[in-house]
Amino acid sequence: MVKYVEDQLDIDTYLELREAVGFRPLSRDQARRALNNSLYILTAFQDGKAVGMGRIVGDGAVICYVQDLIIRPEVQGQGIGGTILRTLKDFVIGLGYPGTTMMLCLMCAKGREEFYKKYGFIARPTDDLGPGMITYLDL
Repeated sequence: MVKYVEDQLDIDTYLELREAVGFRPLSRDQARRALNNSLYILTAFQDGKAVGMGRIVGDGAVICYVQDLIIRPEVQGQGIGGTILRTLKDFVIGLGYPGTTMMLCLMCAKGREEFYKKYGFIARPTDDLGPGMITYLDL
């Protein structure tokens, strides 16, 4: 049975989940600030072990981002990622102002586009939207 816990992710678990899927390593200070500055965090536990997480970052009014949607490889395909993503979307909807539009964006890992399309996300570029872009700042 999977238990979902809101806004109670500790630094060690966050770093462990990131490592489990090969995300870039973070310092403890980076991880602490990232978690503290999140608008919302949802963590999935199975048999007491953290098996997935996702968080929302952004301004909470015009744009939010799904960040760090992580599902341990050994439990992928069990619906945990879908539950987390739906819950994150519902959280953002709850922030919105009636009669307005809010953008919910993400940058998905290569090969994961089809997963996100099932939940209403569109891949860029399109006729109207250019490609998403990124730069890494080595400090």
